[in-house]
Amino acid sequence: MAEAHSAVAFSFAITHEGVHVNYDREVLHVIWHSGLRSWRRNIHRFVNNVQCGLFPASISSLALTVGGYNALYLARDQYASGFDISLGLIDKIKHHIKLEEPAQSVACCSIIACGCWMGAIMFMKYSLRLLYMYKGWMYETRGRGGKMSITTKLWILAVKLLTKFSRPMLYSYQGSLPRLPLPSLSLTMSRYLRSVRPLMDDENYVRMQGLAKDFQAGIGKKLQRYLVLKSWWSTNYVTDWWEEFVYLRGRSPIMVNSNFYGTDAILLHPTHLQAARAANVTHAAFLFRRLVDRQQLQPIMAQNMVPLCSYQYERTFNTTRVPGVQTDKIVHFSDSTHITVYHAGRFFKMPCYYKGRLLNPKELQMQFDRILADESVPEKGEATLGALTAGERTPWAEARTKFFSKGVNYSSLKDIEKSAFVVVLEEDEYDYSPDDPTQLDRFGRAMLHGKGYDRWYDKSFNVIVMKNGRIGFNAEHSWADAAIMSHLWEYVLTEDLIALGYDDDGNCVGKVTCNPPVPSRMKWELNQECLQAIDTSFRVADALLNDVDLRLYMHTAYGKGFMKGCRLSPDAYTQMALQLAYYRDAGKFNLTYEASMTRLFRDGRTETVRPCTIESCAWVKAMEDKAIPNTTCVELLKTACNQHQTGYRDAMCGKGIDRHLFCLYVVSKYLEVDSPFLNEVLSEPWRLSTSQTPHGQTSKMDLVKNPKCISAGGGFGPVADDGYGVSYIIAGEDTIFFHVSSKKSSPVTDSKRFARQIEKALSDMKNLFEAVGKK
Repeated sequence: MAEAHSAVAFSFAITHEGVHVNYDREVLHVIWHSGLRSWRRNIHRFVNNVQCGLFPASISSLALTVGGYNALYLARDQYASGFDISLGLIDKIKHHIKLEEPAQSVACCSIIACGCWMGAIMFMKYSLRLLYMYKGWMYETRGRGGKMSITTKLWILAVKLLTKFSRPMLYSYQGSLPRLPLPSLSLTMSRYLRSVRPLMDDENYVRMQGLAKDFQAGIGKKLQRYLVLKSWWSTNYVTDWWEEFVYLRGRSPIMVNSNFYGTDAILLHPTHLQAARAANVTHAAFLFRRLVDRQQLQPIMAQNMVPLCSYQYERTFNTTRVPGVQTDKIVHFSDSTHITVYHAGRFFKMPCYYKGRLLNPKELQMQFDRILADESVPEKGEATLGALTAGERTPWAEARTKFFSKGVNYSSLKDIEKSAFVVVLEEDEYDYSPDDPTQLDRFGRAMLHGKGYDRWYDKSFNVIVMKNGRIGFNAEHSWADAAIMSHLWEYVLTEDLIALGYDDDGNCVGKVTCNPPVPSRMKWELNQECLQAIDTSFRVADALLNDVDLRLYMHTAYGKGFMKGCRLSPDAYTQMALQLAYYRDAGKFNLTYEASMTRLFRDGRTETVRPCTIESCAWVKAMEDKAIPNTTCVELLKTACNQHQTGYRDAMCGKGIDRHLFCLYVVSKYLEVDSPFLNEVLSEPWRLSTSQTPHGQTSKMDLVKNPKCISAGGGFGPVADDGYGVSYIIAGEDTIFFHVSSKKSSPVTDSKRFARQIEKALSDMKNLFEAVGKK
């Protein structure tokens, strides 16, 4: 009855006695506040867009310019030798503006001042863009013994002069970021050949050299010309094709194959109350959304000097992936005041705003408690409905059109897709124990794929809350890269563990000040044919998740403190450990993928770093040769790490290999031309796919004061059927988390075995430095 009462705000009836009007004052009040909230959001968005468009100047500088210009012009009449700062322009404009003095002079001065101000803005904006094109600072050694060139010093001075007096918003730098540069064909060919040299014998390498030479001298020139045109026309010549062809056109399941996950701060367990933890996390997520909407989130700055592109934040919330027969699409909604909650096989629409105000954690806990107390049973097929989003994309697209295009199914599906995000209230408990590593493995599997039906894998992200209060997330990958989700998750954990907190009983802090609308059950009418489609998708998802071999390894022997003491990059050091571990595990070298970012450029996403280099292979072979002295191994390791850093910087600066080759391949398909070189390059499997999870993206988390607040990071599924997926987070000075995935069906991989090889490799590397007396 409460749901029906809330649904009807206004009604009227005409009888012989006249017109009778019935209305619910409370519901109309809620509608009024909802409208006011929308207007406020639109006004804030307009003002923020104006401020971002004017950056690095501000509206206050306009008033100062107009006032100063008028003062200088009008004051000239007091001096016989007064100088006309407009150089006669004001007198010419006066002929066209018929006003009495001094209004005429003020109007003319204001027009000239506005023109000068706009000219100054354009000059500053394009000057910043030119300055941000300089990347020499990335290649200069920093830290102890590092020297900075005169060019870089002058560059720093110029950047600071242009940005010192401005307060950037989230998207302020977007107009000043340069476009991703297109590498020359010859440069990409030479870099590619160098990267595959340690992976090929002499005969195959000579053959590949011939293919590359023929491509460069033949069809490659034509393909490159089309890419040059695209790089001139679009803000980023890679991003739209990468999003479409790598993510949205894929027809295989996105669960495991594309979606990634994140985990809790496992060293802390602030509450065992599921509703309380869900409430704090939900409230914190909405606070992050508010910062994004109002552009109050500070843009990420590399070296506190160079901004990273922020466009990916736009689609963090109110976003879903919609399946299509041939290609999916990303749909983003401008606003949403509710979330979708999945619990015990049922979907709920849970309001999170009341009268235009975000519910506080205590009120949200009350909402979650209402759902947990609901004893209704799922409708037939409702419990496994999410399997549609976990299976093949084409059957899901066909089922969506056939069974969810009208009626209650359409309405409920729209409620899910338009929700800010999804919260899953699990019925199982997961925890962490240093004495039982399998607990962490089970926790990771729950985050990566769950049961194959208890997540809505199409949503931008699902927050998963275990029965005992542990949390994690599962995120769809097409809308953004992992760094954006990591930023959100780091903010959520900081707010949850430090800012919001819990009382002594584990409940949320605060008071209930209103009685928000009760969460409502979503209704479904699933016929037998639809149930069959759900079951088919579930069987595909179940086979996929049961083939996942996941191992979470927590390395506590040492961390980045020791690595930096060796004067090596922690990321390069870790990548070399992975190369050594893989060689010992597989007995050979293989093509290795490490994700890097290109967000130093407008609309940038990722580029590939190839850690398996000539230098890394030489070091690995030396480590396996007992006759080679430790001092030589150390020098070879340093050389390999330096080469890796150069490759990483090249990738960040738009000098990568793989995105260029990918775009050349796309052009060749559009032109319907065949390239043996591109066909072979694009079919090479990445048997070791790696990624570092970033942290420290919010200044609110002080790991020195709160070392246990660090998340255990997250991971992803294996990219190759006979390979490994390895994600790692260098958490603090003495801890590294590794998430190792592979397929059980592969006879050559074993995630637990590979984790042991990583442990041994890291131990051998430490022993190596200690043996030569260096730390």
